[in-house]
Amino acid sequence: MKSTLLLRLCGPMQSWGTQSRFIYRDTEREPSKSGVIGLLCAALGKPRVEVAGDGKPTLAQLAGLRMGVRADREGNLECDYQTAENVAEAHGKGRRTVQSWRSYLADADFLVGLEGDRRLLEKLDRALASPVWHLFLGRKSLVPAIPVRLPNQPPWGPGLSDEVLETALRAIPWHGRPGELPPAQLRFIVEDTSGASAEVRNDVPRSFDVRAFAPRGVSTQFVDFKEVAGPCGSLV
Repeated sequence: MKSTLLLRLCGPMQSWGTQSRFIYRDTEREPSKSGVIGLLCAALGKPRVEVAGDGKPTLAQLAGLRMGVRADREGNLECDYQTAENVAEAHGKGRRTVQSWRSYLADADFLVGLEGDRRLLEKLDRALASPVWHLFLGRKSLVPAIPVRLPNQPPWGPGLSDEVLETALRAIPWHGRPGELPPAQLRFIVEDTSGASAEVRNDVPRSFDVRAFAPRGVSTQFVDFKEVAGPCGSLV
C-alpha cells in the first residue's frame, strides 16, 4: 500500500529552474522534482556525492517517489538583474564583470505530495522535523516563510497519511491569509506514469554531483475549489 508525505513550500521568493545554469536562470511555475529532492537531501544531510552504506536513502530511492503539486497561490513571475565583479576568467588571465538574469516566483504557496513506501516517507518526515542543513526553495538564498513540514494535527495535517497522492493533495484544506478569498480553481500538477502524458519535465535527478537529469511525464488539471477540503485558518 502506498503512502503520501505532504510538504508546504511557501515563501516570498522561490525558483525552480530546470533548463538553465549560467547567465539566464529560469524557473518553472511550480516546484520541480529535482528541487524538492534537493530540499530533502538538505534535510537528511545527504551530500552531492553519495556515500555507500551511510544509512541515508539513495538518490534513486528519492527519485522513485511519485510527486504531485497543488498550487494554492500561484505567485508572480519576476526577474532579477544581478552582476558579479572581478570574476576570474576560465583560463586564469584577467578578471571580468558577469551579468545574470534570474527568474523567480514571488509570493507563491504550494502543497507538494510525495507518494511511495511508508518507511522511506517516515524517515523523510523525521528529517524535515529536524533538518541537518538549512532548507531552501530552489536556491540557497530563498528560504521558506513557514516550516516545510506540516503540523501533525488537524486541520493542517497530518502530513504523512496512507492515502494515494491525488487523495492526499485534496484532503488538506486550502491555507489562506486572513481575509484572502480562495481561488475559483486550484491547479494540480501530478506525475503521470501511464506514458500518455503530453507534458514532459526534465527534472528527475540521476546525479547532483555531475548534474544529470532524466525526463518524466506530468499531467495538469484545474480542480474547482469546492472539490478540495474547505479553507481553514492561516498559518502565516
